[in-house]
Amino acid sequence: MPRRIALVVVLASGFAALVAAVLGLRWIFAYPDRPLHGPSATMELKVAEGATFGTVLADLRRTAVVRRPFLFRMFANSSGMASRLRPGTYTLRPGMTPRQLLEMLVKGPPIVLRRVTVPEGKNMLEVARLVAEAGVCQEKELVEHMRSRRVTRELGIPGPTVEGYLFPDTYKFRPGSPPMLVLKTMVRRHRQVLRELKERHPSFLIRLRNRFRFDDHQIVIMASLVEKETGVPRERPLIAGVFLNRLSVPQWKTRKLETDPTIVYGCTVPSKVSDACRQWKGRIQRIHLNDAENPYNTYQHAGLPPGPIANPGRDALTAVIRPAASAFLFFVSKNDGSHHFSATFEEHNRAVDRYQRSRPAQPASEMAPPGQVRVPAERPGPSP
Repeated sequence: MPRRIALVVVLASGFAALVAAVLGLRWIFAYPDRPLHGPSATMELKVAEGATFGTVLADLRRTAVVRRPFLFRMFANSSGMASRLRPGTYTLRPGMTPRQLLEMLVKGPPIVLRRVTVPEGKNMLEVARLVAEAGVCQEKELVEHMRSRRVTRELGIPGPTVEGYLFPDTYKFRPGSPPMLVLKTMVRRHRQVLRELKERHPSFLIRLRNRFRFDDHQIVIMASLVEKETGVPRERPLIAGVFLNRLSVPQWKTRKLETDPTIVYGCTVPSKVSDACRQWKGRIQRIHLNDAENPYNTYQHAGLPPGPIANPGRDALTAVIRPAASAFLFFVSKNDGSHHFSATFEEHNRAVDRYQRSRPAQPASEMAPPGQVRVPAERPGPSP
């Protein structure tokens, strides 16, 4: 009898141990998909570059996110995830399971793209500043790429800089994006839009080629002038028409475009500027108007400037490809953002009297601020 009782006890103990072992194994195998005890609220976990699994696990233990580190380590090692953790900042949510937590640490933190909006008419230095302020890349490094001949050759840009080819649009980039990626993205967008416009207006392109010898680069240069001279959409084709008239009609013999923004650009953006431009104080003065050393000075040099002076948008490019036909040769600011257009110098002078000379007098050494048309003291351009 005692022997039988002992046997029953042994069998019962063995069965109980077996049941406990089975239940224990089930619990262990279920561990990866059971909610962790913490966090009780949303919290951040920072995984430093080069951090080991042990370091991360220590942080999880310290914050009470993981209370069974042995099981967590065993699961991480058996699944192969312990050696694949990626650095970054993670948001831990209540109710996460060990599997969800480890998979998140292996996948890496979510990428937050930086939004950059480039308005029409910004020059390349202004674009670089906008990109840097958005946290995409360093301004100095981006400007160096913008001025690099190697970069312009690689991008197929016929000029010493990328000016004119950084299409105004809204972009999204990863933080720390390489400067070349930023430039390629904007230039690609420029080419896409220009290609669409050329396909839409083939007959006008033929006229530009035949009459003005314009290729794509000349179109971009002219569009940059149009972009800087007006922010009123309906005026862009008129402005383009005026400039094309100045390049072609017999009565405008000098072929000088005589537009202030070219002077401003030549004094503020190129890495090397003239002696007169070194005296730039934010306003066009007589010394700048007479400055023949400034290659962008369209009061001194006939034809287009040597390159774009800004990055034109779709409307400005369209205005050059399909300009408004008119006899206009002059325009003057009406001080409300728009302009008055004239075909003759006499009519233009009357408009100047109406919109400009009636304003408070400026010092004789100073001219209108950038973007406004200078008030001429004598007939600009064509001979009487």
